[in-house]
Amino acid sequence: MSTPDYLQQAIISGRRRSSPSGREHVGLFQRPSVTSLVWASLDILTAGVAGLAAMRFRTAVPLEFLTADGPSGSAFHHLSHPSISTSVFYMGWFVLCLIFFARSYGLYQPIQGRSGLHEQRMTVQATLTAGLLLCGALYLAKAEVISRIVVILTILFTAILMCARRAAWRRVVYSRYREGLETRNVMIIGAGRVAHALRNHLESLRHMGFRFKGFVALTEREAESGDVDVIGDVRNCLPLARSLFVDEIFISAPADKKLVISLVEEARAAGIDVRVVPDLYDGLAWNAPVEYIGQFPTIPLHRRDFAIGAMLMKRMLDITVSVVGLVLTSPIMLGIALTIYFSSGSPIFYKAQRIGRKGRTFTCFKFRTMVVDADKLKDQMSHMNERDGILFKIAKDPRITRVGPLLRKYSLDELPQLYNVLRGDMSLVGPRPPIAAEVEKYDLSHLRRLDVLPGITGLWQVEARQDPSFDSYISLDTAYVENWSLWLDLKILARTVGVVFSGTGS
Repeated sequence: MSTPDYLQQAIISGRRRSSPSGREHVGLFQRPSVTSLVWASLDILTAGVAGLAAMRFRTAVPLEFLTADGPSGSAFHHLSHPSISTSVFYMGWFVLCLIFFARSYGLYQPIQGRSGLHEQRMTVQATLTAGLLLCGALYLAKAEVISRIVVILTILFTAILMCARRAAWRRVVYSRYREGLETRNVMIIGAGRVAHALRNHLESLRHMGFRFKGFVALTEREAESGDVDVIGDVRNCLPLARSLFVDEIFISAPADKKLVISLVEEARAAGIDVRVVPDLYDGLAWNAPVEYIGQFPTIPLHRRDFAIGAMLMKRMLDITVSVVGLVLTSPIMLGIALTIYFSSGSPIFYKAQRIGRKGRTFTCFKFRTMVVDADKLKDQMSHMNERDGILFKIAKDPRITRVGPLLRKYSLDELPQLYNVLRGDMSLVGPRPPIAAEVEKYDLSHLRRLDVLPGITGLWQVEARQDPSFDSYISLDTAYVENWSLWLDLKILARTVGVVFSGTGS
């Protein structure tokens, strides 16, 4: 049977455009992503460390031990001092083969697509295959000057270090999933037998980071079934998905063709992935790529490109800068803490519940610059608000302490947020973390700014910090989310230095 026309149209409209030659770049010849480049760089570094360790081990073993009388000793007598250029050449060949086979075996793809055991097996297989090609090159070139002991140890150490590194990374990812970080929120269209089976299966795959948010009814019968997990019907599917920060929608039951096409197009605009369970559609699995979520075959109708490598680099930047910042500013923060204590007593820190990525609540830390009961006095001073809409700001706020204006002017009160960055609640750059009362007043489109981690600084802070317009505040944050890149973060950080020293805070 052929694929239904409307699903064919949905699949084709979601595929990447072909190259000028009319062919799509796929597989090994596809331009590598930032994620692939990061993993490849780590593999190069790992192989280099393994090679150095092997040479160190070789030189640490007494030469007399390897050149003892006998067949094995005579074989190693002349393998002592290869030139650096020769060693680098063969090491480069080994690394090149290693990267080629690692990419061929899918080791540079997200870890959710394979089990930990399978990843370890593929890692060992890629290393051994690259090692065999290295040995073959040495044999053909008759490179007797290269120590076979070093070669064997390099291959062995590379396999061990790569397996250990990948296992450690997987452990970190799983721990973040358990904490509710970096998970993928999913919603299932349909509430029948297949939908419930899919839901149970997704919840059993804890290592894949899925979080079930609810069923969307396709029929009146499903809507009136009384199932507490049915959160709406298909007519308000996309607004529900945005309000629940859904990353992926699964279609578990056959639906009207116009509905599916409209859903895919709207989901693409909102940055939400869409999948179908192919067994529900006659012949669909014969004409489209099938991807398995655990044991469930699915077909992606739309998938957004997620720059995992760039996000990893962003996180590394956050950790590095926050650790260095906490160490370097610790004397300053100690002085600020003492000043606050002796001028207005305790507490020194102001702790507030803020809304982070995907609506997750976290505790945000700042130095206290207001009186202790400032939050209770806010409602009484609403008539003095100088900001537009949801935002609240008073230039000469009577709740501010004596040292508060100075701390706010140079943003010194925000230094404790480096701890939030280190914990992973915030990033150095991102939208300002809102309070729950603000989020409750958001329109659906405003929730876009919660798709990323909130930041200490951001585009709004360096572009329009004194602008009272809520629309300007939202539009700049949305522009940051939609145009994010690591280079943009670096530019914002550079401009933040000027903003801080100019004392434009309030």
